[in-house]
Amino acid sequence: MASRITYYVLKVKGLAKIPDYLQVRDERFRLIFYGRPDRPEKRTPLPPGLWEALLREAPHLPYGQVRQVAWDLDTQTLHWHEPTSTN
Repeated sequence: MASRITYYVLKVKGLAKIPDYLQVRDERFRLIFYGRPDRPEKRTPLPPGLWEALLREAPHLPYGQVRQVAWDLDTQTLHWHEPTSTN
């Protein structure tokens, strides 16, 4: 049985000289990591492989939309939850 951890990811648009950032929040919506998609971090408080997987998906994420994702610890894969419509 695969064990998964739920996270929330938000891509923040930078302005002028300020770069884009990704916020990673836990299931209680506490900020646990804030990093630049253009600069891989050597050490993060995230499980091994999660930041690298998020960096691969970062170009496809919309700005300003909180996305729920589950990280599978056994297979080290992301499982995105589809956003629900507010209409």
